[in-house]
Amino acid sequence: MKATYKKHILNFKQASGTSRGVLKTKETWFILLQSEHKKGIGECGLFRGLSIDDRPDYEDKLKWVCNHIDLGLDALLMALIEFPSIQIGLETAFKSFESEDSFNLFPSKFTNSEDSIPINGLIWMGSEAFMNQQIKEKINAGFNCIKMKIGAIDFQTELNLLKSIRKEFSSNDIELRVDANGAFHPSEALEKLKVLSELDLHSIEQPIKQGQIEAMASLCENTPLPIALDEELIGVFSVTKKQDLLQIINPQYIILKPSLVGGFKGSDEWISLAENQNIGWWITSALESNIGLNAISQYTYTKKSNLPQGLGTGSLFLNNFESPLQVKNGKLHYLKMVDWKFNI
Repeated sequence: MKATYKKHILNFKQASGTSRGVLKTKETWFILLQSEHKKGIGECGLFRGLSIDDRPDYEDKLKWVCNHIDLGLDALLMALIEFPSIQIGLETAFKSFESEDSFNLFPSKFTNSEDSIPINGLIWMGSEAFMNQQIKEKINAGFNCIKMKIGAIDFQTELNLLKSIRKEFSSNDIELRVDANGAFHPSEALEKLKVLSELDLHSIEQPIKQGQIEAMASLCENTPLPIALDEELIGVFSVTKKQDLLQIINPQYIILKPSLVGGFKGSDEWISLAENQNIGWWITSALESNIGLNAISQYTYTKKSNLPQGLGTGSLFLNNFESPLQVKNGKLHYLKMVDWKFNI
């Protein structure tokens, strides 16, 4: 078996705003496995500025992986503990290589077009008019769970947008999640959570920046609004440290981005620990192309969560790969009659 890697730059259809800045492009990498009769494809969804493996030696590590592919998956995953995006790329590539259909990694009712995955509609940051337009589009498109990124524009403006949704739609009609991406200062966070809780929101992701363990633990203990840890999970590698983090902070939810937390194996560990502590969870993609989104979606379906998931961002890019993945009525579907078109 021979392994190679390739870099690919995804171009956004429209610049997308987060509290970390505006995104116009997204770098990603692919691991390609090939033998005489088989091939496998996996995406290493590196997220510059967020991934723990955003390091100068990233490409060197990909070269090393390709040169040592004969070590096998288990040994490679252990050697790549600090490179979670390469871990999921390898897991996917090996699954793809071993499958009859290189894109059907976790055969299920989902990949057989017999079931779908409920997802949240994502509202990107921007002007009040732009965010309002997105909200209307998501509701008209049949979403009953909307996730709005907050923390980049004036808090009162964001509140007004949320209030405008609640005037028309109760929590029985539309579930509202907000994602602060660590934008609140610890000294103001609790007061802001109290104000937000009056709008009957489902949860808030990462209200303060990660790494402030005691402040986050205090927030989770006193919050009137369920808190979901997101960035807080990045860079926590060992099972013992994962368990310690959850026991100290004791959040209401955790959010798993497999490309950032050690792929499927790392996500399995987090889910097991969370469930042992009665902590809820859901899975989110992290701006991968449809190759990575496909792997994460198929894996997610096998976990049988009853919450809307954070999937379905593939339509954001101009130069994504045509795939059977389609969002319809607030759900992600896999249309098995549609062919993949992967060419880089």
